[in-house]
Amino acid sequence: MGSNSPQPLVSIVTPVYNGAEHLAECIESIFAQTYQNWDYTIINNCSADASAEVARRFAAKDSRIRIHENEKFLRVIPNHNVALRQISPASKYCKFVFADDWIFPECLERMVAVAEEHPSAGIVGAYGLRGRQVMWTGLPYPSDVISGREVCRKLYLENLYVFGTPNSLLFRSALVQSRDPFYNESNLHADSETCCALLKSCDFGFVHQVLTFTRERPGSLTEFTDDMNTLIVGRLHDLVTHGPDHLTREEFEICLDRKLSEYYEFLARSLVQGRDKKFWDYHKRKLNDAGVGFNRTRLARATLAMLCDAALNPKDTVERLLKRGDVRTGSTFVRGLQRNSNTR
Repeated sequence: MGSNSPQPLVSIVTPVYNGAEHLAECIESIFAQTYQNWDYTIINNCSADASAEVARRFAAKDSRIRIHENEKFLRVIPNHNVALRQISPASKYCKFVFADDWIFPECLERMVAVAEEHPSAGIVGAYGLRGRQVMWTGLPYPSDVISGREVCRKLYLENLYVFGTPNSLLFRSALVQSRDPFYNESNLHADSETCCALLKSCDFGFVHQVLTFTRERPGSLTEFTDDMNTLIVGRLHDLVTHGPDHLTREEFEICLDRKLSEYYEFLARSLVQGRDKKFWDYHKRKLNDAGVGFNRTRLARATLAMLCDAALNPKDTVERLLKRGDVRTGSTFVRGLQRNSNTR
């Protein structure tokens, strides 16, 4: 952007549910932005703590802040869709900043600069700090834009996940306004699915700088996603639903076979661990939803291979069996919920 060019408006949204503990820090990070042409909506999801009072205190100081009160409590992903419906019609870009997270002072400035320089970029990401760990690395430096098809191919072929969480992305508002609901409310990993869908028609911008902070706090949703390994379900869903649009037929078949092998290796370990009916009902349902079905023969083969490996390498196998699921790298929407789901 030229020095005399008007700054495009960025609509920021923060969904919050009982997030008073960290909400002030989140809001203060918005005030600290070097980029100042923004409006800000805080979506209070029927909080029972002081979240509303914290939000009102800041709104009284700055007319760019408004508060939206949900009439009833919503689950995480539906609440995020409500949040995105609050963005200004005049905005060119929009961004989540989660109530228990925050963004670095140059976040909006750097992301908007990339989007303005590359009009084809519908989504802009960046490195993020999760606890003390730098996340979402792997794209070549210093390139700040990659085709949507190529970044999705890297996801499927190389397992390179750079979409982060909604907290780490900037979207063009026109893309958000063209999809309602923006996120698939039946998918816990709706953020990666949405990115894969959008990137069929736009490019992916990237800032090679740490611009966001994601707090790590154990919570009930995290425990469920880790226990059930919903990430492997989400990755399979993305591949089956969107892979054919980014891959050749041969590449897709190879990726699908590899993903199913990974899935059934996980299920074989789960069989030996004696997982309960709830676990098996969940995974059978998700495999059927993905259109690949539950294959008992493949599970038997995977279990036999695991037991043979155990006989040959007992120490390594025992260590693996002590872990429930191994597809824990990368990040998805639920990785963005790795603190306490109740803060959204």
